[in-house]
Amino acid sequence: MAHAIRIHENGGPEVMKWEQVEVGDPGPGQIRIKATAAGLNYIDTYHRSGLYKLPLPLTIGMEGAGSVTAVGSGVTDIKVGDRVAYASAPLGSYAEERLMQADRCVVLPDGISDQQAAGMMLKGMTTEYLVRRTYQIKPGDTVLFHAAAGGVGLIFGQWAKALGATVIGTVGDAQKAELARAHGYDHVINYRTDNFVERVKEITGGAGLPVVYDGVGKDTWPASLDCLRPFGLMVSFGNASGPVPPFDVGMLAGKGSLYVTRPTLVTYTAKRADLVGSANALFDVVKSGKVKIEIKQTYAMKDAVKAHQDLEARKTTGSTLLVP
Repeated sequence: MAHAIRIHENGGPEVMKWEQVEVGDPGPGQIRIKATAAGLNYIDTYHRSGLYKLPLPLTIGMEGAGSVTAVGSGVTDIKVGDRVAYASAPLGSYAEERLMQADRCVVLPDGISDQQAAGMMLKGMTTEYLVRRTYQIKPGDTVLFHAAAGGVGLIFGQWAKALGATVIGTVGDAQKAELARAHGYDHVINYRTDNFVERVKEITGGAGLPVVYDGVGKDTWPASLDCLRPFGLMVSFGNASGPVPPFDVGMLAGKGSLYVTRPTLVTYTAKRADLVGSANALFDVVKSGKVKIEIKQTYAMKDAVKAHQDLEARKTTGSTLLVP
């Protein structure tokens, strides 16, 4: 039997248990995957804690890569022996082996390793829709991204720079500032020591920004709105500091007829064609060398408790893997 991390009640990292599980044969439209690695992402903590409610017991993890060991009926574009990756529901990447819907997986091309894929699919496809579809970054744009040294942030900085943008990022300490600068950010603001609204006004000559990308949530929400120019777009795509509180929509008028969106990768990749297109765009930009995927930390999968403790204590940066 294979092992997996199982959660029987919501709570802190300690609720995760390394247990034996029965995997079984793939059903129609499914494949069985022997894992090479799983990606560690902040959204995993929401599923574990119950911020995002899911039925229990549960194996968490949205992102992973591995080799196909069996194929169910009706699957025509994936075969046994293929290397595949995914960043999608159903959850379950914290496992040595698992079943997965074939139409939620993509075959990895030459030039993309399993480890790269496991560390970039969710973060990289999130970046893809942020820079190419939620707001299409154009040469000459100046944009702000919060948590620039995080997993999405390090990919975002490189990709936005490759698209011709001037990229501003916020971080929490000097070490993370240095990391962000090495990954495409032109201006890095330490939000613990500097007022990022004032710095954005200085950088833009008072004009403000066309878009702010915010995966932090509660702590950065109000000030981020003040960084936008009239008709600017606030992209709230995560809740690392807690969910954005209810707000009076009328404030958007007073701040310049602003727009707000709360996008998710699930929506942007709901159609098979969109999933494949997003993955291919990511593969292309990585293979071109414009975006480099660096695995910053690796934990044994059975040590997921420690990995989550470090993640929530902000001790991790960039892409982190759990390996069987």
